[in-house]
Amino acid sequence: MVELDQFKVTLAAQEQPLQEVKAALDLAGKKNRIAELEKTMEEPSFWEDADKATRTMQELKNLKATVETCEGLETKYDDIQTLIEMAYEENDESLVEEIGESLEEFQNKLEEIRISTLLSGEYDKDNAILTIHAGAGGTESCDWAGMLYRMYTRWAEKKGFAVEVLDYLDGEEAGVKSVTIQINGENAYGYLKSEKGVHRLVRISPFNAAGKRQTSFVSCDVMPDIEEDIDIEIRDEDIRIDTYRSSGAGGQHINKTSSAIRITHYPTGIVVQCQNERSQFQNKDKAMQMLKAKLLILRQQEQAEKESGIRGEVSEIGWGHQIRSYVLQPYTMVKDLRTNVETGNVNSVLDGNIDIFINGYLKWLSLGKQEQDA
Repeated sequence: MVELDQFKVTLAAQEQPLQEVKAALDLAGKKNRIAELEKTMEEPSFWEDADKATRTMQELKNLKATVETCEGLETKYDDIQTLIEMAYEENDESLVEEIGESLEEFQNKLEEIRISTLLSGEYDKDNAILTIHAGAGGTESCDWAGMLYRMYTRWAEKKGFAVEVLDYLDGEEAGVKSVTIQINGENAYGYLKSEKGVHRLVRISPFNAAGKRQTSFVSCDVMPDIEEDIDIEIRDEDIRIDTYRSSGAGGQHINKTSSAIRITHYPTGIVVQCQNERSQFQNKDKAMQMLKAKLLILRQQEQAEKESGIRGEVSEIGWGHQIRSYVLQPYTMVKDLRTNVETGNVNSVLDGNIDIFINGYLKWLSLGKQEQDA
C-alpha cells in the first residue's frame, strides 16, 4: 500500500532527530540526578527548610516528566514500526488511519521536546514574571490588554503552569491598565521571553459607535524570577519606594490595606510593583527582587550589544517597534514581525495557542546564534 510506504519513509526520517533529542537531554545525567534527589528526600532534615524542599520536589517532578516523555517517545516509535510491519504482513488497510494518527502525534511530541532543548539560556529554566501595559487609546487599549492577559493565562493553564497575580490595575471602563503575573513552571521564562515587545491589534472596536476600524497597542515585558541572590547593587538614593492600596482582581488573595509597593529606579526609569504578598515587607522584598532581575537582564543585554556591535531587543521596545500584529478586520491574521510566522486562526491564538510563535522565535534565535558563531 502506498500509504504504508510513505509512513515507513516518514518514520525512518524521525530516527536521527529522536537520537539527537536524547543526546541533548542527557537522560543518563537526569536519571543520576533523580537518584540524588530521591536520596536527599529520605534525609530526616529534608522538611526543615520548606522552600528548599518545595524546589527539590518540583525539580524531581520536572526531571521525571522529561525522562518519561522521552522514553515514551522511544516506545511510540517502536509501536508505530510494529504497526506498519503488521499492516504489511496482513495487508490490513484498517490500520492505515491508526498509523497515520499515531505518526502525527509522535512527530508533534518530538518537535515539542526538540524545541525545549533550545532553551539553553542561563535563566530559561526559571519561572517568568510578565507585565502587560495598555498603551495610548483609553478603553480600547485596556480591553486589548485584558485580552492578552487572558491569552497568557490560558497558555499557562494548557501547559499545566501556575499563575500568580502580583499586581493588577483595572481599566476605567473595561479590561486592565496594567497587570503583572508570575507564571510558575519549568522553562516558563525560556518560552515567554519571546513575548517581550509591543503587540498590535487591528479590529472594529466594540467601543466605537461609528463602527470604525481601530488600532491599539499593548507592551509586554518579561523577566525571569531569579530565586538566588542577585549581585546587583542598588543605592538608596537611586530609588523611590511608594506604598499604595491594593486593588484589582485578586479577591481574598490581595490585601486591601496600603501594603502594595511601587519601586522607581531613577537611573533607568524602571518601575516595578507588587501587591500580592501578605505584608508590606513581603511586597517590598518581591519588588526589590524583580528590580534586581530587570537590572541584571538589562546589564547582560547591554554587554551583548557591545560585543556584537548591534542594538539589542531592549532598545527596540517602543510603540514604533511591534513584534506581533493581530488583525481581526478586514481579514484575520496573526503575524510575528521578527520570524514571519503567521496564522489565520486568530481565535485559537487569543485562546492561548501561541506555541507556534514561541517555537518560531526559539528557532529564529537559535539560527541567529549559529550564524554569529560561524
